[in-house]
Amino acid sequence: MEQQAWHILIVEDDQRLAELTREYLQSNGLHVSIEMDGAKAAARILQEQPDLVILDLMLPGEDGLSICRAVRGEYEGPILMLTARDDDMDQVLGLEMGADDYVCKPVRPRVLLARIRALLRRYEGASEEAVTDRRRLQFGPLVVDSAMREAWLKEQSIELTSAEFDLLWLLTSNAGRILSREEIFSSLRGIEYDGQDRSIDVRISRIRPKIGDDPMHPRLIKTVRSKGYLFVAEAAEALVL
Repeated sequence: MEQQAWHILIVEDDQRLAELTREYLQSNGLHVSIEMDGAKAAARILQEQPDLVILDLMLPGEDGLSICRAVRGEYEGPILMLTARDDDMDQVLGLEMGADDYVCKPVRPRVLLARIRALLRRYEGASEEAVTDRRRLQFGPLVVDSAMREAWLKEQSIELTSAEFDLLWLLTSNAGRILSREEIFSSLRGIEYDGQDRSIDVRISRIRPKIGDDPMHPRLIKTVRSKGYLFVAEAAEALVL
């Protein structure tokens, strides 16, 4: 997909901010649409299927978290959430609802553009991998398929967001090796870890129960203090549900 074809939908009720953002993004080769009514946003996202959605958290009609939850099962593109500055709870809730990334308002246009491009590159790469990479990993009752971008536990499909699948695939394809947060960030988001971002930890906590791991005493995805995360193949192969 060429950059000129990328369609960005901005869901934002601040008309001036939305128009300024659209003007800047379009000057950098992106096609941008705006939706100001939260009550109409979910239907529009599902109908238009834009390449990326910029979704403000606070909206009239319906808030960003509800919209994200409503579309996540049928919209596969990245969702970039706009949250209040320094509000960790907004960021955590956004990720739990299926957002792929977040930026704090006010955001500098150049930073926003860089985050958009990083997300689009990652999704474009995932699409290419689905065509060229036919690997399937199996650990006892757990199966992770990179071509289909799906996972199963005891032959039951596991509901994962695209970002959760990317992380699960990264961990399982590196089974037995500790992955640092820096390495995970670099692989999945193409940016350096700032030492404070909690998105990886949130996704790990969501993935664990989905693959049959015990969130309180995890055996499959282990947290290695001061080092990172480790997927333990032997524990998965011995998994009994």
